[in-house]
Amino acid sequence: MIVTRLGHAALLIESSRSRVLIDPGGYSDMWRDLTDLDAVLVTHQHADHLDVAHLGGLLAANPGAGLVVEPQCAELVADHDPSGAVVGETTTIGDITVEVVGGNHAVIHPRIPRVGNVGYVLSVGDGPRLFHPGDSYDTAPADVDILALPLTAPWAKVGDTVDFANLVGAQHLIPIHDAIVSPQGRAIYVRMVTTLCTAAFEDLPSGDRHEL
Repeated sequence: MIVTRLGHAALLIESSRSRVLIDPGGYSDMWRDLTDLDAVLVTHQHADHLDVAHLGGLLAANPGAGLVVEPQCAELVADHDPSGAVVGETTTIGDITVEVVGGNHAVIHPRIPRVGNVGYVLSVGDGPRLFHPGDSYDTAPADVDILALPLTAPWAKVGDTVDFANLVGAQHLIPIHDAIVSPQGRAIYVRMVTTLCTAAFEDLPSGDRHEL
């Protein structure tokens, strides 16, 4: 499995046969020129995870790519014939297996309505399992080897982040969801996670391909 960080919450997952993009959001443009995709997965409807304005161009450049979205997103992207991600179901995209977990976005504030949120667990054969949780710490799937860890968010404090990472129990952490803080602020979160989490922290530079 090869993982490429494409800014904020966007990850490109590649195997020898398949290419899957997760969360093409508006806080990054690094994913907009991708081609040869087999699928685009969306965890939830917030603009930093789903850039509706540029999604059409991406799909036009990838006519064979299926679009799988958290069900509440479907109306927003109805013109692109999306499939709803059903929690508890497992599907295959080429040789990549995708399990859908989760259900709800984390609580930001009681006065802000919660929206749906799904996480995706991806694996290739008997290789490592990678978990992208979207915006939620509610679900901790079993046997996760690589956790795409939301490093900071309006809905989380650093203690929640550390506890979630340790609960999942992955061997490796890849930071995501970090576009909302300055470099100086990000360094604080990285230091806390590196110090308090049991997993190895892999601070992957955006745009680089890494085999994990």
